[in-house]
Amino acid sequence: MDIDHQQALTWLTTGGTPRFEPPLFQPRYTPMQAQDWQLQLVPLIIVRGYWSDTSVATDMAVLTRTRPDGGHDSWMSMSPMELESQEIGCLEARGHTVVMGLGLGWAAAAAAMNPAVTAVTVVEMDRAVLDLHQRLCLFEQLPAAARDKLRVVEGDALDWTPDQPVDFLMPDIWLPLYSGPGRVEEVRRMQANTGAPLIYFWGQELVLAALARDRLGVPVEALDADTLRRAAALTGLPLAGLDRPDYADKLRIAALRRLPPAQTA
Repeated sequence: MDIDHQQALTWLTTGGTPRFEPPLFQPRYTPMQAQDWQLQLVPLIIVRGYWSDTSVATDMAVLTRTRPDGGHDSWMSMSPMELESQEIGCLEARGHTVVMGLGLGWAAAAAAMNPAVTAVTVVEMDRAVLDLHQRLCLFEQLPAAARDKLRVVEGDALDWTPDQPVDFLMPDIWLPLYSGPGRVEEVRRMQANTGAPLIYFWGQELVLAALARDRLGVPVEALDADTLRRAAALTGLPLAGLDRPDYADKLRIAALRRLPPAQTA
């Protein structure tokens, strides 16, 4: 039978399932396609966040890419998990912020809305994604002051070098959320190319939890701020977010939900 999504939303929220309210800038998306990339909207979905409890999300944008076998891989979405997994980086951003990977553009837009940010450079290598955003006009939804901070350049995140000093680096070029310790080496490469003194990379919570568990012998459920600082030191990277009062609690929840079990020989 047909589903009235507004009625379903009312029924769910009345029954105690909260509606997800993004804490930062919330853009509007229009479904479209560019080569093997598709942008679609999910009218109504019940999901759990990166660290928040189950909620109802509406008109959730999902960016997928067609595989050679005809299937589709979800590349990015405006789900609570995705937004919360980038939220700390957007809040910690400052000065000239470089975002590696355009995706749906949310992280770049949210960073530009941060008063501590003076400029945002987005580096994207896929011409089809760049063409998609030309049609989306996402950044035009921002206030003029934030919109003027943004520029998008075509380039490979692992090789791109800036033409001006970088104050903050936000790499987000991977799929899936956690792909193992090799991600740290790629972030180091990006830092070497940009000279960024402060970094927040996508999935860093799971990387830190894995380092604490596998290298320091601290189980995920026992992670605290001191352990996370020790784990961060193992990366050799100047990671942002560690000093936030709620960071250890949020990281612990995210890791318990999403970090794969340790590999045994």
